[in-house]
Amino acid sequence: MSRTTRTSRSALAAAALTTAAALTLAACGSGSGSSPAGGSSDSVKVGLITKTDTNPFFVKMKEGAEQAAKKHGAELLTAAGKFDGDNAGQVTAIENMVASGVKGILLTPSDSKAIVPAIEKARAKGVLVIALDTPTEPQSAVDALFATDNLKAGELIGQYAKTAMAGKAAKIATLDLAPGVSVGVQRHNGFLKGFGIKEGDPSVVCSQDTGGDQAKGQTAMENCLQKEPDINVVYTINEPAALGAYTALKAKGREKDVLIVSVDGGCTGTQAVKDGKIAATSQQYPLKMAAQGVEAVVNYAEDDKKKASGYTDTGVTLVTDKAQGGVTSEDTGYGLENCWG
Repeated sequence: MSRTTRTSRSALAAAALTTAAALTLAACGSGSGSSPAGGSSDSVKVGLITKTDTNPFFVKMKEGAEQAAKKHGAELLTAAGKFDGDNAGQVTAIENMVASGVKGILLTPSDSKAIVPAIEKARAKGVLVIALDTPTEPQSAVDALFATDNLKAGELIGQYAKTAMAGKAAKIATLDLAPGVSVGVQRHNGFLKGFGIKEGDPSVVCSQDTGGDQAKGQTAMENCLQKEPDINVVYTINEPAALGAYTALKAKGREKDVLIVSVDGGCTGTQAVKDGKIAATSQQYPLKMAAQGVEAVVNYAEDDKKKASGYTDTGVTLVTDKAQGGVTSEDTGYGLENCWG
C-alpha cells in the first residue's frame, strides 16, 4: 500500500536522521547461530528498505527477507521510513546501503517519483535495485519489480461482487486510497473492470479517499451513506478501510445487507471475511515478494548475467466463504493459513 504524506523540511530531516540511525545489519548465516552483528566478510549483502517498520504487511516482508537471507547465507541490512511517505529517510537508507557495499537493494518506495534519482545513483554503481509491492514511476527506474498484480486483485473482487449481486441493481461506494497513488489506482480500475463498468458509471454513487486507514474508512462510509443511504456494494482499497466501512454500516443497521469487498489478505482482514464482516478479499503475499527478491540479488552476485528484470507477479488469490459460480476462490481456511500480520 502507498500513502501520501506531506511534512515540513525539518520533520523530513529529522526522519532521515532517525532512519539512518536505525539502519541495522543482520547476519543470516546458514544455521551458524552467529550474532546479529556478525557475518562472513565475503557473504552477499542485501538491503531491504520498507515504507515503515510497523505496518504488518512490511513486518511480514522483512520476515520473508530474513528467512531467505539465512537460507542463502547472505547478510541482510534493513531500514524503513519513519512514516509512510518518508522519502528523505528512504534516500538516506539507499545511500548508507550503497556505502556499506550491498549487491542489491529491495525497496518499497514511499514516493514512487521522488525516489528515482537515488535509485539511479545506486544503479550507476552496479547495485541491483528491485521494487517490491509498489512500482516506481517510471517502472523502468528499477531493474525489476516483484509485486502483486493489483489490477488483477481489483478485478477478482469486482467479478465476485458482480456475480454475488445476481442481477440486482448496484449502488456502489468506492473507498479509495489517495489521488495518483499507483496501487490504489490499479485496484480501483481493476474493480471497475471486474464489475463490468467504466469510470463515471452512474452505478458508482459515491467515491471517497481513505488513505487505507480504518478511522478514515469509517468517516468515508458515513459520508457516502449521507449522500446515498441505499448503497448496497462497497469496494475498499484495503481491509482496514473495509472494517471502518463495516462499523459505519453497523451503526445504521445496514451491515447485513451491504456487500463489502476488499484487497490485501492480512490476518485481521481474512478473519473479518470468516466472521462475515467482509464478503471477499484478494490476498497478496509480501513474504514471497521479499524472498524472491533476496534470491534474485544472490543470483546476481553469483553471476551478473542472472540480473533480474521486468515484472514478476507474486500472486493473488480471492478468499471468501461464500463462493460464486465462475469466480475462482479459496475459503478462509486457506486464507488464514497464508495470511500475514
